[in-house]
Amino acid sequence: MTHKIIFDTDPGIDDAMALLFIEASPDLDLLAITTIYGNADIETTTRNALYLKQRFGLTAPIYKGTEKPLTRPRNPSPTFVHGENGLGDVELTGLVPAQPEAKPAHQAIIDIARQYPGEVTLVAVGPLTNLALALQADPEVTRLLKAVVIMGGAFGLAGKPGNVTPVAEANIWNDPEAADQVFTAPWPLTAVSLDVTTQVVMSPTYMDALEASAGPAGQFLNAISKPYAAFYGERDGVVGCCVHDAAAAAYVIDPSLFSVRRGSVRVVTEGIALGQTCQKAEGELFGPSAWDDLPIQAVTVAVDEAGLLKLYAETMRA
Repeated sequence: MTHKIIFDTDPGIDDAMALLFIEASPDLDLLAITTIYGNADIETTTRNALYLKQRFGLTAPIYKGTEKPLTRPRNPSPTFVHGENGLGDVELTGLVPAQPEAKPAHQAIIDIARQYPGEVTLVAVGPLTNLALALQADPEVTRLLKAVVIMGGAFGLAGKPGNVTPVAEANIWNDPEAADQVFTAPWPLTAVSLDVTTQVVMSPTYMDALEASAGPAGQFLNAISKPYAAFYGERDGVVGCCVHDAAAAAYVIDPSLFSVRRGSVRVVTEGIALGQTCQKAEGELFGPSAWDDLPIQAVTVAVDEAGLLKLYAETMRA
């Protein structure tokens, strides 16, 4: 079975790793790429998406998303993680300036969902502002999309805290108001969270093997992964780079690689816990709370690391 997907992304090193994985997968039919600020500003992330399309022969149209969160100022780009150019500061050889489609990203999401009702999975691996804008512009999009899969959130379920604060993951922290709207909307959503993405590590040996077996894409991914791995090695003691965004694509291909916990989710939108994702597990009983009568969503709690790494390598090699 082939899954039609829209990929909402802020390329970004791990975003590039996910995008080339999506393109290589026979199980995924990439209908569109929508861009968002996050790992860099919107001009840079859109340029990076256009560059990857040109360099690796992607056919999906690219729609530029919004440049800032719904209500708050944009946080500075994490250049210390992704580099000034968003792709590890590797030279973007043969870069030919190109333009995205005229339509804004959130409208493209709505229109594609209407074109293929019940068939499209929206995979979002950056701040969730484009999704919130689509919800606001056309609430019916919640029943037109087949599913939403995000890379985001930190639920403390595997001993993993946040990556921008002790409790918050970057994509949610970058626009917590949008994230709260997305989690509480009545569409089937799965959050592939830091709880699992930090458990799947591409070692230097794995990346070298990818370079040797996956052609130009493997060479490019190994090159951009090195500064990313150096950052995580210095900060967290991780030897290699965490998969993060590609795990969300892997969930669409093979959800059996993951275990999930179901329940309603809220996002903290003020105070020191800004951006924290909090799930009330299905069946837990409390007095009246902010989680009552909300959609039940899925949050990943465990992952088959070896299985996911094998899926990625075999897909890229093919």
